Amino acid sequence: MRILVVNWNDRENPQAGGAEIHLHELFGRIATWGHDVRLIASGWPGCSPTAMVDGMEVTRVGGRHSFALRARGAVRRALRETPFDVVVEDINKVPLFLPTLTRLPFVAIVPHLFGTTAFAEASAPMATVVWGAELPIPWVYKNAGFHAISESTRDDLVRRGVPAEQVVVIHPGVDSQAYRPDPATPRAARPTFLYLGRLKRYKGVELAIRAVTAARTTRPDITLDICGRGDDRPRLERLAVDHRVSDAVRFLGYVSEDEKRRLLHRAWAVVFPSPKEGWGITNVEAAACGTPALASDSPGLRESVQNGVTGYLVPHGDVPALTDRMLALAADPSVVERLGHAARRFAEGLSWDSAARATLAHVEKTVAAHERKC
Repeated sequence: MRILVVNWNDRENPQAGGAEIHLHELFGRIATWGHDVRLIASGWPGCSPTAMVDGMEVTRVGGRHSFALRARGAVRRALRETPFDVVVEDINKVPLFLPTLTRLPFVAIVPHLFGTTAFAEASAPMATVVWGAELPIPWVYKNAGFHAISESTRDDLVRRGVPAEQVVVIHPGVDSQAYRPDPATPRAARPTFLYLGRLKRYKGVELAIRAVTAARTTRPDITLDICGRGDDRPRLERLAVDHRVSDAVRFLGYVSEDEKRRLLHRAWAVVFPSPKEGWGITNVEAAACGTPALASDSPGLRESVQNGVTGYLVPHGDVPALTDRMLALAADPSVVERLGHAARRFAEGLSWDSAARATLAHVEKTVAAHERKC
């Protein structure tokens, strides 16, 4: 098949995150299986306008703030130049409403929709644009096959008016060979918690800092490592200083894959206090390493963490509850190990190969259904 995929970023973009890992793990495999996969994504200063990434031919247009304006023109050109069999739009920022450009079979991949959480990140005018742009999805994409990455996202789509029979749930995978327990890298000697991800206000990282602040009144040896880039870092650094925990909260910035795995092995738990995610790839990467997770009991995260089995879920925004869970793990390393062993078993049941095969089957089913209607 000739597959046109559209996503805001490709994997090499400095702004890439979990959505890009997800897309490349799936469609990179599909490309290696002999399918022609073309990706249109945004660029960044100094990038090459075209590249081969994971077997996909990538065309980059516009930038972080202009892609929404430039992408539709790039899609029109691609559709004129190549007889694609199907179009796939990964809706992980704001929808581009690409079904209005083509009558080809269409698949919409939805990690998650922002809804009102947009107001926790952006200014009121911008958040209103994001929130409003999501409202027409059930109508504009009414003929699309929807690929949700969690039950939470599926339920959100159905609540918004997408027919349940148009939505399939395909859980992301994890590379359980690259991410696995390493006896040569033991856990840190003192209770160390880890956040891995973009530093955006809506991610709730400040809740982890506040919980560490409270926990250190009982266990002054508790520390928090924060890895990732984002525009919320200066505010978070000021928060750590204001709470007098700057010696216990380390901002490590971007880390390599090898360093990321080392930190996951050392951590007593990863912390993911976001109000809404599509899934929570960090949680399952930690699980594959035998490290439990402490996360908000919020959409998406409640699927990637099995409460009381692979980690703990706490009500989002409940700093005392998160503090209590940190203290409980700090007090009993055997609980960390028990949860970690169960987390590894959970991760072993998640495969990128299986997810990619399910994705390809869904694309093929969508194409076949379209052909029957024609």
